[in-house]
Formats: sequence, structure tokens, C-alpha cells
Amino acid sequence: MTSPPTRPTPQDRHWLTEAIALSRLCPPSPTAFCVGAVIVDHHGKEMAHGYSREADAHVHAEEAALAKLDPHDPQLADATLYTSLEPCGLRKSRPATCASLIVAAGITRVVFAWREPSLFVTARQGAHLLTAAGVTVIEIPDLAPAARAANTYLPGIDP
Repeated sequence: MTSPPTRPTPQDRHWLTEAIALSRLCPPSPTAFCVGAVIVDHHGKEMAHGYSREADAHVHAEEAALAKLDPHDPQLADATLYTSLEPCGLRKSRPATCASLIVAAGITRVVFAWREPSLFVTARQGAHLLTAAGVTVIEIPDLAPAARAANTYLPGIDP
């Protein structure tokens, strides 16, 4: 296993843009964000992708992507998860947060565009929980406006 990059790479920007594009496939919900996620192996090949509410009304993007993989796949240890929104650290609709699912899957690197606003939960702490678990977390904030664009139907979310 090689050490994951700790700074954004051109590949990170590409895959994060793909995750943002997936967020546009989400059915809008007045109680949840539209989010896209892509899991990529260390060779730069997509392993799985997902988006919010893809499988049911409560599924999050990271959860949808992870559900498509064998949880014991050894490639997950070298994989990067790209998500348009910071993985949730607190959740109302399910017992497991996306941050805890990522850690349980053994993914060691997460790249996201937009920090979770406190619209639905106030104790947003996904990036902190991931970092505390040893996951490398990279934020690419200049892509946040593109991630917010799929969510402008929500009150207080501007492009």
C-alpha cells in the first residue's frame, strides 16, 4: 500500500467533477442534500458510484456507492472516495453515518468540494471524524459552487 496524496491532484479534480455531475441526478428532497459520490482505486479506475436517493428516499451518495462493492475488497484500502458534499457525521434517517461507513470500509482517502452547511444538522463533523480515524481528507473548495448548484432549491443555499 502506498501513501495516499495529501494535496489535490489533477485526477482528484476530474473525479470530484464526476461526483458533482452525479449530484444532478438526485431527486430533490426538502429534507436532504443532492450529493454524488465516486469510489476510485489507486490505478485511477472507477470502482463504484452513487447519488443521494438512488436506491431509496433515505440513501446517501456515499452509502449508495459503498453498497455496490464487496465490503472486504482489499482495493478499498488504497481507494479514494470523491463526494460533492462532506460526508455526514451525524444522521437522522439511519443509524450509521457516511463517515462511519467510509471508515468501516477501510477507505483511506476522501476528497470533497463543499462543507456540509448546518441546514439539517448542526453538529456536522464528517471531515473531523474521518481525520480522527486516520483517513486523509482533502477539500477542494473552488468546486463548492458547482456542488451547491444542485441544491439551490433548498432554503438558504445560493449557487
